[in-house]
Amino acid sequence: MNINELIAIVKKKIEKNINVEKIFVEDKTYLHKNHPGNNKNKFHIKIILHSQELKEMSKIESNKKIYKILIDELKDYIHSVQILIH
Repeated sequence: MNINELIAIVKKKIEKNINVEKIFVEDKTYLHKNHPGNNKNKFHIKIILHSQELKEMSKIESNKKIYKILIDELKDYIHSVQILIH
């Protein structure tokens, strides 16, 4: 899987399961390029969400919800994820 395919899947799955006004997914893989154990087949992404639904939850609850939605991608394709909720 390439990063563009992963970004499209992440957006689609989040939009299907969470009421979002805006969603941005950025590739931040370059931040891990020279780290020991870096796997070129796994990516670092940053997800920026504008969602009243998530804002009404605690940070832990909202992150758990996102992780549950992206469980398969986290296992196979995501090395690291940053989540920002506005």
